[in-house]
Amino acid sequence: MRRSTPTRERAASALGRGALTTGRVAGLTVGGLIALGLGFTLAVGGVTVLPQGFQGVEDLPLPGGADLGDRPYTVTAELDDVLSLVPHSAVRVNDVAVGRISRIELGDDWTARVTMQINGDVRLPADATARLGQSSLLGEKYVQLAAPPGGGTGRLSDGSVIPLSRTSRSTEVEEVFGALSLLLNGGGVNQLRTITRELNAALGGREPEVRSMLRRVNTLVTDLDDHRKDITDALDAVNRLSSTLAHRKDDVGTVLTGLSPGLKTLERQRGSLLTMLRSLDALSGVAVSTVDASKDDMIADLRALAPTLKELADAGADLPDALQVLVTYPFTDEVLNGVKGDYLNAYLSVVALPGTQVIPPIDDPLPLPSATATTAPASPEAGDGS
Repeated sequence: MRRSTPTRERAASALGRGALTTGRVAGLTVGGLIALGLGFTLAVGGVTVLPQGFQGVEDLPLPGGADLGDRPYTVTAELDDVLSLVPHSAVRVNDVAVGRISRIELGDDWTARVTMQINGDVRLPADATARLGQSSLLGEKYVQLAAPPGGGTGRLSDGSVIPLSRTSRSTEVEEVFGALSLLLNGGGVNQLRTITRELNAALGGREPEVRSMLRRVNTLVTDLDDHRKDITDALDAVNRLSSTLAHRKDDVGTVLTGLSPGLKTLERQRGSLLTMLRSLDALSGVAVSTVDASKDDMIADLRALAPTLKELADAGADLPDALQVLVTYPFTDEVLNGVKGDYLNAYLSVVALPGTQVIPPIDDPLPLPSATATTAPASPEAGDGS
């Protein structure tokens, strides 16, 4: 009996420890079940208070999002590309979160329509712009709203739409890496060495010529810049001429149509025209030879005419007045100034310069009347005579 007592105690102790361990495990399992049931009950209770449009967990607002206030309003923006933009993303104004994106749809014109909810206390102009940005290199996407540079007019209200013309987006990291890959793999980097080598071969040893060419190019560009107004005026004049010709297209067509018969006539008479031109060439040769042959005589004649022309120039207005009396019949009014009575006595005296040879020679010149000569009275039948 004494030997069996320690054995019984050890068995009872082991049983007690097993029962205690089992009780702890059972207690933890019951607590977990109670907590799970409580969480499920809260979740079910939370679901019951959600609106009827609840579609899943994505409809639940994210913690730490923008405060929409009591009276948020809805604005729709049209974007070309909304890569990596998801609902509940932030809507910012001056990098401050003022709203969130509620829905992203595909429009009829294959553009993305982004619906945003904005805090009612945020005031934006009616012509505000929207830009898809990214918080960092690998950060989240957001929509940035901003007023136009001029300040904008009106107010962005509930249901307003920002058209595609007032939206833009930042350059994507993928686009930068794609362009860099194209540049490094199949772009112009591989050809830079070839371009540099060819430039060195083309310009090596020709530095003075290149400098001279650059100076001439600089001079040309400077002259073009100085005459920029003249070039603009010339282009404007050409534009006006083109406009005038465009308005008178029918007249130009009529003229060209009328020229056609004349051109045909010239074509038929081409032989005669060539013959005439050859004759004119021969005539010019004869005229040149004639002038060359008679050059000395012509010069002598012109020199002989010089005194006569000089005297005529010196006579001035006296010669025309004398010719009015000399070659006009009946007498003009100028003759009446010399009539002192009923008769007109006129004498013409022509005296040659000393040394002038008169042909034929005058053997017996008539004596000039003296100042004391008396004039016989004319018969009554003579009338006005001289």
